[in-house]
Amino acid sequence: MAVRLRDVAERAGVSIRTVSNVVNGYASVSEQKRIRVEAAVAELGYRPNVMARNLKNGRSGLIALVVPELDVPYFAELARVVVTTARDYGYTVVVDQTDGEPTRERELIMRDGSAAMFDGVILSPLALSQSDLAQRDATSPLVLLGERILGGGYDHVAIDNVAAAQLATSHLIDIGRTRIAAIGDQPYETGETAQLRTRGYRLAHEAAGRDVDPSLIIPTRQFHFDDGMDAMKLLLKHPDGPPDAVFCYNDLVAIGAIRALLTAGLRVPEDVAVVGFDDIVAGRFNTPSLTSIAPDKHAIARLAVGRVVGRLGDQSGDAPVELWADHELIVRESTIGRA
Repeated sequence: MAVRLRDVAERAGVSIRTVSNVVNGYASVSEQKRIRVEAAVAELGYRPNVMARNLKNGRSGLIALVVPELDVPYFAELARVVVTTARDYGYTVVVDQTDGEPTRERELIMRDGSAAMFDGVILSPLALSQSDLAQRDATSPLVLLGERILGGGYDHVAIDNVAAAQLATSHLIDIGRTRIAAIGDQPYETGETAQLRTRGYRLAHEAAGRDVDPSLIIPTRQFHFDDGMDAMKLLLKHPDGPPDAVFCYNDLVAIGAIRALLTAGLRVPEDVAVVGFDDIVAGRFNTPSLTSIAPDKHAIARLAVGRVVGRLGDQSGDAPVELWADHELIVRESTIGRA
């Protein structure tokens, strides 16, 4: 027999309305009740009859997830949890990539659901501006990820990149490193994420009473393996010698930097400690395993999908919200060696 809302409500000890609010991603539910309902949903295997609801409301049951690059592991891993989270709500996810091209990003946000064949969009933009968003007249929900646009009139989900970068850099200070480089700064209009991480790097030095050596901050065009390798090669040629630690702005950059260090005959972490960002699966299996900032990808997915589904419900007139997912530092061999 199919599991009903009433069954979930009885198991969780809440009203049917509360279960409906949780299932539809509405915000007006306490965290304690939300946890109980989600546990009951998982235990009973409840699946909302979204197909019938969509047919009634003229919807497709599809949500678009749009990211800059699908072959970047962070976005691939995030896409996986967005897909599974949306499935719990009874929605299917369509994944697309923009390559960071402004025209492609504008095209995707300007389409309304009826033209695009999906009911809402979760977008991680690289090139959109506030003016682009101001011109959007589509009625389908749009949720933004990352740091490209803050306060842009749409729901927005991110992590605190400044605090995360400060945590990563402070770890290197705490283990006794004195010349800490940063790889990944992007001092141009679309480089907000990198700029926030540079700010956190600087704040960690300030908190420790240290000056920042600008020559140890190396910009990169992108966050790929070769960007990290090339930047590390520059640091190896530094007039004062290589640094004894490096904070890299994502894990691909960190793995590329480690490759350059090992090729040059240096040891990680004995000679140079390395911290990455994103906690991708490959970093855990790297040699040495990679210390990294781990954004809560499951929370990002839950918040983003919940806002899209909520906007499709009876709270679509709510003001846009800024939602923040947690992060933590996962310490591994690239900074503390093998136990």
